[in-house]
Order: sequence, then C-alpha cells, then structure tokens
Amino acid sequence: MSTAIDDVSTRQDTPPSKHRQNSLTAGQKPDWVWMAIAAAAVLLGLGIEALLSGAAPFSEDFSLARFVVLAGVLYIAGMYLVTRVMENRRRASDGLWKNLVWTAFLIALVPLVSVIWTVLEGGGPTLLSNPQVLWNDMDGVTGATDAAYDQAGSPAGGLPGGFAHALIGTLVITIIATLIAVPIGMLASIYLVEYGRDGWLSRAITFFVDVMTGIPSIVAGLFAYAAMTVLLELIMGPGPAALQAVKMGFTAAVALTVLMIPVVVRSTEEMLRVVPNELREGSYALGVRKWRTIFKVVLPTAISGIASGVTLAIARVTGETAPILVTAGYAMTTNWNAFDNWMTALPVYIYRQIVSPTSPTAADPSMARAWSAALVLILIVMALNLLARVIAKAFAPKTGR
Repeated sequence: MSTAIDDVSTRQDTPPSKHRQNSLTAGQKPDWVWMAIAAAAVLLGLGIEALLSGAAPFSEDFSLARFVVLAGVLYIAGMYLVTRVMENRRRASDGLWKNLVWTAFLIALVPLVSVIWTVLEGGGPTLLSNPQVLWNDMDGVTGATDAAYDQAGSPAGGLPGGFAHALIGTLVITIIATLIAVPIGMLASIYLVEYGRDGWLSRAITFFVDVMTGIPSIVAGLFAYAAMTVLLELIMGPGPAALQAVKMGFTAAVALTVLMIPVVVRSTEEMLRVVPNELREGSYALGVRKWRTIFKVVLPTAISGIASGVTLAIARVTGETAPILVTAGYAMTTNWNAFDNWMTALPVYIYRQIVSPTSPTAADPSMARAWSAALVLILIVMALNLLARVIAKAFAPKTGR
C-alpha cells in the first residue's frame, strides 16, 4: 500500500516539463512559423526582384510574375530548412512534397482563372448593357449598321444584332448529337463489360474507340460531310441539289456524334467495371435475368460516373468550331430546322465575328458580340456540369436504411 502511495506522490512531484517532453506535440514547430516564413519570402522576393529589374516594387518595370515565382521558391525552401532544423528530416520531406503539390495545383488554376476572368471582363459589360443580344440575330445587320453604331458612341438603341440564332443552333445540334451518341456509347460499353469477355469483337471495338479518341475534329467534320453526301445522293440522286442540301444542322450533329462516342464509351466502361461483381452475383442468385440486372442494378450503381462522362462528352463538342463550320455553314438568321438550310453555332459565330468583322472599319461591335457569346458558351458548359451533378445525385443508389 505504501509503495502505491509513493508512486502516486512521485508522479505528482514530477515537473510539468517532463510531461511536455513526452507528449505527442513535442518536437513540432509552432503554428505561426509558416506565416513568418511567408512574410520573409515576400520581403526577400521584393528585394531580389527590385535588384534584378532595377525598379521600385510594383512599378511599370517591376515583373510581378517573376516576383511571385521567387517568393514561392523562397517559401518552399524556407519551410523545408526550418522544418528540418526544428523537427526532423522525414517531416521536412513530407512538408516539401505537400508544398510542391499545392504549388502544382495553384499553377493549374492560373490558366482557368485567367480565361474566366478575361471572358467576364470582355463579355460581361456587353451582356449587362445590351441584353438584347441574347434574343436578336444578325438579320439586317450590315457593315454600315456597325459603323453607324460605332460613330454614334452607343446610341439609345443599343448594340445592333446578336447571337440568338447561334445559341439556338448550338442547342439543337448538341441535343441531336447527344441523343445519337449516348445510347450508342452506353450500349457499346455494356457489351464490352458484360458480354464481350475479351473476344475478338470487343478488342476490335476497343481499338477503334482508342483511334477515334485521338482523331482531329476537322476529320470528323469531313467524314460527316462525305457520309451525308453519299446518303443524299442515294435519296435525291447525284447533282448540285444533293450537294447544297448537305450543309445543315443534322450533318453537324453527325460530326459531333463521332467525337462524342469514344468519350462516352470510355467513361461508361470504366464506371461499369468499378461496380462490384457481388451485386451482379446477388441479383443472379435471386433469379433475375442478366439484362434486368444490368438496367436495374449495374447502371443505377454507376449512374453518377456515367452522368459525369456524358457531361464531359457534351462539353468536349460544345466548343468545336471546325466540324460545324464544314458541315453546317454560317447563317445570319435563326433556323430551328436541323434538316434544312444552314445553321450557325456559337463557336462558329465567335470565330466569324473575330476573323471577319461585320464592318472592317468598325470592329468594336463585332468584338463585343464575340466576347458576350463566349461568356454565354462558358455559362452553358457550367450549367451542363451542374445538371449532371443533380442527375447523378437524384439517380444514385440510396445508401440509407
């Protein structure tokens, strides 16, 4: 009994410093170290850049990009050295690679943020001050119209013309291409995963899908143009009428289908392979047929990834210019019929407004319409991504009780 009392008294008499030395937080640098190193890296970066450029900080000759690079390198090196001294080599190496990963992430964000900011800066003011470009087309807009608008300095009528016809053309062409490509791509993926069994046909399909993934978009446009030419000549007979009828929205949709199918096949195939075989075996054990197992068990389980893959395929083709320019042409007015006459899409509209302004002597109105159309195109892609997330969440299998 006395021994136990002596042990308790001994632990109580032990100085608090010894307990702190044996704690889990011993040998760690304080939380404020990274802020001090960051401040020192910024100051040193400013000094080094001022010496290299011979200019005052943030003046015209001061290189902001080089300063950011110098400060980042100094911060990473400083964190490594301080962690090596205050802690140990293993934690210093771990912190070094962590900082390098964050640096790579920030570098990857630079182009994305730059593009979004540039498009917002160029197209945002036009959309806010001239919302009529969303529902007006280029019917009746000539070089004289743009020149008069430019000379008048933004008259009361606002910016003439718009891209409603291009917006409608993009939606119509993309919807038709999606309706064709998604069923074909999903059925091909189901065959590869559930029925192919690494046979010669499945290997051939995989090979051609890989080849189609890397073909240039202009090749897809030429293929669609040639295929529709042969089809229309069989229906209408050889002659100029068939050649004139080839350029239409449906031909552009066929070209985009060629670009969409390999993306849908690859993404859907990977998602189907992730589904555990236990789910299939459990369904078969209950006597459920294979096709019903695929559509009731396998596809609902993988629907989240499939929706993301389909969205990626749609985003892949929404901004294509060359195949649509070859297959659908360029129209100034709105055309709702994808099977008759030329049809304009947003990428083609942007390209034509920049390369061939409506008024060569007054290009500012055309540039304003091009930037606003580019902003709308980005918003469409963002909306498609949000829609895919909503669909994936709505159709994902419920994990609760």
